[in-house]
Amino acid sequence: MKNIILRIIFLTLLIATFFTIFQFSSQIAEESDGVSKGLLRKLIDIFPYTKNLSEQTKMKLIEHGNPIIRKVAHFSIYALVGVWIMAFMSTFETRLYKKWLVSMTVGVGYACLDEFHQSFVAGRGPMITDVGIDSLGVITGIIIVLILISVYKALKSDKTIIESEMKE
Repeated sequence: MKNIILRIIFLTLLIATFFTIFQFSSQIAEESDGVSKGLLRKLIDIFPYTKNLSEQTKMKLIEHGNPIIRKVAHFSIYALVGVWIMAFMSTFETRLYKKWLVSMTVGVGYACLDEFHQSFVAGRGPMITDVGIDSLGVITGIIIVLILISVYKALKSDKTIIESEMKE
């Protein structure tokens, strides 16, 4: 029962993340560019080292930083995809390589579909570099889940050892 609830939660989070990616990819080029520049502007206005810079310097930072923030966004949201897929797959009793393979296939497959989808959006187009960045994000998300599972199992094992020693 616990695994079924976890599967529903992780699958719901994965679908919500896919929907979010689809929404961002559906934005025309100018709108998408405006969103990333707007976010970067807010970050520049918040940080103590950049908030008091001249307007001209801030605009240069935005222009130079925009491609970076866009690639970081790609990596980050696909790392989340990797987390949700691997967390979902970890609720099944199957070999690790199968969990890894399914997680990578779904994550990279969606990245490819997302780039294909962008070829139909005004001013946008598919970029193989984005698929690469997305794939690295998926791998990172998968590794994060594997690390968390390993830590959880180690802590659970240590707790069991401590409890058995206390009984003696």
